[in-house]
Amino acid sequence: MAEFLDLPTLIVIGLAIVILFRLRSVLGTRTGNERPPVERRVKSDAKTVKPTTEDTIVPIRPRGAGNPDLDEDRRARKTEAEIEQYSKGNAGLAEGLKAVVEADPSFTPKSFIDGAKQAYEMIVTAFAAGDRNTLKNLLEKDVFDGFQRAIADREAAGQKVDFTFVGLPKVEFSDAEFDKKNVNVTIRFHAEVVSATRDKDGTLVDGNADQVQTIADEWTFARNPKSRDPNWKVVTTSQLD
Repeated sequence: MAEFLDLPTLIVIGLAIVILFRLRSVLGTRTGNERPPVERRVKSDAKTVKPTTEDTIVPIRPRGAGNPDLDEDRRARKTEAEIEQYSKGNAGLAEGLKAVVEADPSFTPKSFIDGAKQAYEMIVTAFAAGDRNTLKNLLEKDVFDGFQRAIADREAAGQKVDFTFVGLPKVEFSDAEFDKKNVNVTIRFHAEVVSATRDKDGTLVDGNADQVQTIADEWTFARNPKSRDPNWKVVTTSQLD
């Protein structure tokens, strides 16, 4: 026994005991009830962040945004207001415009008036210039044939028209209907133009190159609401006194 517990062995044993005691004081002891590291971290986070009702995220978007029913309702109210505005108390015209809207939901009075103004300017300008291609795209065949004959007669006589479109001080609905096949809308145009027709020698034969004159026309536009072609064409024209 004395040989086993020699001095070097006692020194090693003593050092081992000192090292173990220091490790125990630094690391502590495990009892078997310690929480796993992840659990400790979750519970620690829960202590620092208090859950409240504000933590629930609710997506927010403008009222009615993306709601087809609500958008349709707005369009219907807008169209109804336009019908009241453009019919100007004419009950028959108002009913006619409503019938057109029912047959062709894409129709609105304001957008139609705006389009009719552009069409009118294009047509009268093309007629003065003898532009048959433009007229063919905007006029129904019978109306186009009448315009073309007038252009041909003018050309045969060697006449030319100096024409300037000034403006449309007054444009209004005259009539509207759905005839079970086509929607028909009649517009009265009061236009200001400068027009002078000259013969082949340059002599003025009609109009006045230096004076604005007012002309009044009543045109009917029509289209089949079941057609894929969205364009309206002029089906009748008449000059008002």
